[in-house]
Amino acid sequence: MEDRQQWGTRAGFILAAIGSAVGLGNIWRFPAVAYENGGGAFFIPYLFALLTAGIPLLILEFTLGHKFRGSAPLTFARLNKKAEWIGWWQLGVSFVISTYYAVIIAWAMSYSIFAFKQSWGTDTESFLFGDYLKMSVDPGQMGSIVPNVFLPLVLVWVVVLVILVKGVKKGIEAANRIFIPLLLFLFTIIVIRAITLPGAATGLNAFFQPNWDKIMDGSVWVAAYGQIFFSLSIGFAIMITYASYLPKKGDITNNAFITGFANSSFELLAGIGVFSILGFMATQQGVGVDEVVAGGVGLAFVVFPSIINELPALNGLFGLLFFASLVLAGLTSLMSIIETYVAGIQEKFKVKRTTAVIIGGGLSAVISLLYATQGGLMFLDVVDAFINNYGVALAGLVEVVAIAWFVKNLKDLKNHANELSDIRLGSWWNICLRFVTPVVLGFMMFKSVMKDITVPYGDYPIEFLLKFGWGVAAVVIILGFVFTIKKWDVAKLEGYNKGVSK
Repeated sequence: MEDRQQWGTRAGFILAAIGSAVGLGNIWRFPAVAYENGGGAFFIPYLFALLTAGIPLLILEFTLGHKFRGSAPLTFARLNKKAEWIGWWQLGVSFVISTYYAVIIAWAMSYSIFAFKQSWGTDTESFLFGDYLKMSVDPGQMGSIVPNVFLPLVLVWVVVLVILVKGVKKGIEAANRIFIPLLLFLFTIIVIRAITLPGAATGLNAFFQPNWDKIMDGSVWVAAYGQIFFSLSIGFAIMITYASYLPKKGDITNNAFITGFANSSFELLAGIGVFSILGFMATQQGVGVDEVVAGGVGLAFVVFPSIINELPALNGLFGLLFFASLVLAGLTSLMSIIETYVAGIQEKFKVKRTTAVIIGGGLSAVISLLYATQGGLMFLDVVDAFINNYGVALAGLVEVVAIAWFVKNLKDLKNHANELSDIRLGSWWNICLRFVTPVVLGFMMFKSVMKDITVPYGDYPIEFLLKFGWGVAAVVIILGFVFTIKKWDVAKLEGYNKGVSK
């Protein structure tokens, strides 16, 4: 009999998968990417990317996790012993991401409090980089720990690790049943308030106005695939791990479609809210929307505080709702990221779950202190850029190519999914995974390498980029091979459900 934790309900799994997919990038990355790549016209390549890469890859990872019933390393080892390193590589990527993702959530916690009295003042940029983050060192230098970042960071780790210790059903599922509905509720309030602001229509027009000339630009299609790939938590072991906790009769394909479209729906909602607010800001300043558009950290912690300052009423409440939404979106994603290597440690080294959480999560928490220093933002910026390009994207490419072209196991995986799912997979799934996804991801990787070789990222010193950019990405790959040295028990490799009764 299989001794493995399971989700309590199908809804619990779907909420957890959506919670992983819906993260900080949905709120601060998607709106700017859509605007810069054709506005309303961007939704055509975006939907095409969702149907030809996003959902097919989700189905693949759900099927892998469900069929082989293990963490990413165990899943790949059961698929083919030579593929185990891919699983460890993906866990390494997740580990690195968790170290800095927690810090961004800590910033959002701080800003939730600052929002009450607009403590950031009128110069929100100087407040973020000077007053809050205390940035006063050169790239590669740490400086001292920043107390205002350290204290909420400790709280983030306590909350997440306590949830993970409780397990899949009583911890992750229970938390997501609270966090996801609350996130949707809070963000809906934000959007309703945003679209009633003066100038909101101007912002929405800028967001949805289609620039059809962009459709013929190949970079727009690459941007669409990149957004789908990064926003769905594909390629770094999360969905494989989560699907491994599904009951043996759990639907796969339908769950993937629900997760994919739920994630995209939230991104659309975020775009409406963000651009309504940007339209308000542009109107207040008497400038075009293009002059106030931003993404990433700048949008969340510089532009939005400036906008909150200008709101006609209830500034503090609106600010609290926005930054609380960031905290909730971040926490649900962080839980899923950490769960990948907690499961891997637990299975490979035969330790209790609590021990795996303390070892894996504890080490990540200690390393995260690097980003709570005066030079933390620069470390975060470089590590994030390189681990996403040469970790998440590259690992996803290797995963697809290995399964579709070397292991050649797509037929068995498709049959497994079809035996369980209401929506049956056809040749489109094979074509997408064998041709469309590898070509697009391969082109993305080529462009990234060419750009990073010719133009140093962020104008940082080369030595700094080699150590914390290329170096971190390379070490994660190497560690993937190192962890395969310890062999699995034969019983562990064979102890999974090889067939599903119809």
